[in-house]
Amino acid sequence: MSSQESLTGQIIRPFQKFAKTEASGGILLLLCTAAALVWANSPWASSYINLWQTKLTVGLGSFILSKPLLLWINDGLMTVFFFVVGLEIKRELLVGELASAKQAAFPIAAALGGMLVPAGIYIAVNAGTEGMPGWGIPMATDIAFALGVLALLGARVPLALKVFLTALAIVDDIGAVLVIALFYTVEISWISLALGGGFLIALVAANLIGVRHPLVYTLLGACLWLAFLNSGVHATVAGVLLAFTIPARSRIDMGEFLSLGRATLNEFERVARTDSSMLINEEQQAAIQALKSACERVETPLQRIEHALHSWVTFAIMPVFALANAGVVLDGGLTVALTHSVSLGVMAGLIAGKQIGITLFAWLAVRSGLATIPGAVTWRHIYGASWLGGIGFTMSLFIAGLAFGDSPLLPVAKVGILSASLLAGVVGWIILTGAYAKDS
Repeated sequence: MSSQESLTGQIIRPFQKFAKTEASGGILLLLCTAAALVWANSPWASSYINLWQTKLTVGLGSFILSKPLLLWINDGLMTVFFFVVGLEIKRELLVGELASAKQAAFPIAAALGGMLVPAGIYIAVNAGTEGMPGWGIPMATDIAFALGVLALLGARVPLALKVFLTALAIVDDIGAVLVIALFYTVEISWISLALGGGFLIALVAANLIGVRHPLVYTLLGACLWLAFLNSGVHATVAGVLLAFTIPARSRIDMGEFLSLGRATLNEFERVARTDSSMLINEEQQAAIQALKSACERVETPLQRIEHALHSWVTFAIMPVFALANAGVVLDGGLTVALTHSVSLGVMAGLIAGKQIGITLFAWLAVRSGLATIPGAVTWRHIYGASWLGGIGFTMSLFIAGLAFGDSPLLPVAKVGILSASLLAGVVGWIILTGAYAKDS
């Protein structure tokens, strides 16, 4: 294997592992969604509602924070989800598909189309109605479900298409965070917001002076979250801001790490026992600790934290969110919910808006010379991926909760989200299956 192939493998393998994890998470999300729908419409529906309304109280001295379990999930656990999203965004901006204008132009253009057109369609359907606050719902793309559908196609899917869909979803996440911060904010407490600003400055300062211990960022991040929780700006925005303060520089460069690693392994071998004892000696133990220290110094805090949290988010936080939020009670009838203007706007935005917006804006970017379509990817592949972009789910459900709160329109919006996401996933899979069958 050549050095170039080895380097390419080092770059590609983490992404392939990421995509595989997301695919598995998509299957778990689907199971939790089905469980929530069955539970919410079963004879035990009251237990479903009562569970998520159970008060959970946390306090220290005179400071008491008491919220229903549903809000702890949506305001607390989802902050961790947004924190990991923020880490992924920062990584992509520094070394990934968004690191250069030429690389980023294609997915950014597609993502912009995938946000603007769906929002415009929703507004057109709901103009002048009480459903107008939900215009941000069809702007979202759920990366876990989208990559899960791609995984069903197996090894036939080129890595370039997975990279495109992932980059598109990350740009989409940036847009969703901005929409939440700017348009789904209630009355602002300027004192709390100022406190949050102070904690954010402290986090940036910690990064600049070289603080790398996760405990410092955890404590300051918790204070930042509390400040935003009381500010009126949604608490999950604190997760993204915290992510951007996490150090992304290693203490030693690659060359120094390789030299140190080789020297340490040589020392380990030199002082090895000559007998068959299973226990290593003190000199070998010292070499192992030196190698461990070198590994910690070459890995950035951003990479280490993202790696540690990613599985928790994929296999715990997002499934719990789905279980708590996807349980739509259909006592008013599915037909009535599907024909409501809010549900129609969501479905039209996610189904028609995503495929039109993503494909059209991507084509315009290439046509104008701002971007180039990735190699091994055809326009049929992009069109199939644009359907997968219509799987809104997690972020769409989240924005729906912000837009409608306890309003009767919330379950109507959820019906539209779930129906559109299911249809978009199935049609996207059919289109891409046909594309790869034709290519082969």
